[in-house]
Amino acid sequence: MTSEQDEIVKRQKLAENIAVEAGKLALGYYRRRDTLVIEIKGDPQDVVSIADREVEELIRERTAQAFPADGFLGEEYGLTGGNSGYTWVVDPIDGTSPFVHGMPNWCVSIAVLYQGEPVVGVIHVPCHDELYSSALGEGATLNGKVLKLDATKTIRNAVTGIGANHHVTPESVGRIVEDLLAGGGNFVRLGSGALMLAYVAAGRLVGYFEPYMHAWDCLGGYCLVREAGGWFLPFPSEGDRLTKGAPVLAAGPGAITDLQRITGIDKGDVAAA
Repeated sequence: MTSEQDEIVKRQKLAENIAVEAGKLALGYYRRRDTLVIEIKGDPQDVVSIADREVEELIRERTAQAFPADGFLGEEYGLTGGNSGYTWVVDPIDGTSPFVHGMPNWCVSIAVLYQGEPVVGVIHVPCHDELYSSALGEGATLNGKVLKLDATKTIRNAVTGIGANHHVTPESVGRIVEDLLAGGGNFVRLGSGALMLAYVAAGRLVGYFEPYMHAWDCLGGYCLVREAGGWFLPFPSEGDRLTKGAPVLAAGPGAITDLQRITGIDKGDVAAA
């Protein structure tokens, strides 16, 4: 193992431990969610609570202790620069709306970038006791079991995940859904993009598309999908682009061409916001 690969694996192991610890903290809040004060961010569907903030603070503290030279980008507190070439990208609770409404479709998502590329992806789903883990060149696992995508799954014999939010028009999302259904596919929306990307890596979904997502929502899942044998649309990470939104598309090998066509990715129709 090279020294660079060793550094990546060290961060993967730390991310696994932190994700489990953070998941326990989040789960405690979930079980007493009726006591939480919920705040609205961008719109009434975009909410936050003390749970999100305290979970992110825990992850920031643990990573800073272990790797003080690494950068850190979190949904709640933004970007802290580093000089190691590594940047942690974290959504403390992805799926806050399901979280506060008592649905189990939420997770802790941790990614690590190295020179702009996602080299670690760890997603913990506390309500289901699932830990997804991946690192560049090391494969992807779910609770220790190796994940390998089945190329025979397509949009026509499996389910695709679709996401939407207030950043995009209803018409644009409706067109994607219409084209997917017309192509013989079907879809679900769970309220957590990171979780649905983990499901792509696990073969539960054949792909996932959302016209506008942030890095903290997708990069952990992207690493998982790649290491399980899938494909993803690269997320722009140069300069301040890492803190902006962009289209997100990931797919298993049997659905890449169809989903690129349906979403307009193959024609360049979907532009970063």
